[in-house]
Amino acid sequence: MSRTDGLGDAPELPGWTHVYSGKVRDLYVPAGAGDNAGDNAGRVLVVASDRISAYDHVLASTIPDKGRILTQLSLWWFDQLAEIPNHVISAREGIPEAVAGRAMICQRLDMFPVECIARGYLTGSGLAEYEVSRTVCGLPLPDGLVDGSRIEPAVFTPSAKAEQGEHDENITYEAVVDTVGPDTAGQLRSLTLQIYTRAEAVARERGIILADTKVEFGADPATGTVTLGDEVLTPDSSRFWDAALYSPGKAQPSFDKQYVRDWLTSPASGWVRHSDTPPPALPADVVDRTRERYVESYERLTGEKFV
Repeated sequence: MSRTDGLGDAPELPGWTHVYSGKVRDLYVPAGAGDNAGDNAGRVLVVASDRISAYDHVLASTIPDKGRILTQLSLWWFDQLAEIPNHVISAREGIPEAVAGRAMICQRLDMFPVECIARGYLTGSGLAEYEVSRTVCGLPLPDGLVDGSRIEPAVFTPSAKAEQGEHDENITYEAVVDTVGPDTAGQLRSLTLQIYTRAEAVARERGIILADTKVEFGADPATGTVTLGDEVLTPDSSRFWDAALYSPGKAQPSFDKQYVRDWLTSPASGWVRHSDTPPPALPADVVDRTRERYVESYERLTGEKFV
């Protein structure tokens, strides 16, 4: 049964029809509205739940207020990146009360099947590739880099979108060109690095290192304009590190869901990552400490108290 609290299953919302659920977000279109539905044509309601995913699994546990934090932080970043077209139409007017604070009415886009990733520091899957070939997504990097090393200038390291439950696959820039064409590929790379460069400077002023981030773009059906969609620069789509604790050569303390990943792969969870068994529910203390990290990332970046 669908819930109406926005925390787990997609809630039933008057005036909207649920059409899709991702790992975290639920999408709705106006009820009974077709493509020629006047002011409602081409609009979609994007609701951020409190679900959390790790290692391509949606966990049974939720993180209280996570959806609100993701939405409010994305809106703050959209304001900081006002020079880049984005899909937000409204975050207040027309939002159903049941999902207030965690939803946006957005322009529907023709999304490009590419995860646009900018890396300014070497870690994660990029580090794993580098240790084998001294490359990331086919881009050669200098010798001698370690976990957490800064990459200057930042690099565009795209991946191909995978079906839910499957791993996104790192791809080369040439593969992006083959997928969307050279002009669009150039825009995706340029805009992704522009977003990262701007956000990295903003975060650094607040004592936070933006190690890498994933953004998604689509084409406005009416104009063809490449437009920033989905979320932007949240702890779900980015690695945020505490600059005061930064020390290359090891894993960095983070403000994202790495705390959940670390617990899942620890002996305490009893879970075998590459087995067919779904991950266990998170203990209350892991839920609480994960929520604290999300709240802290919001408050340190925006300078505002999360309520």
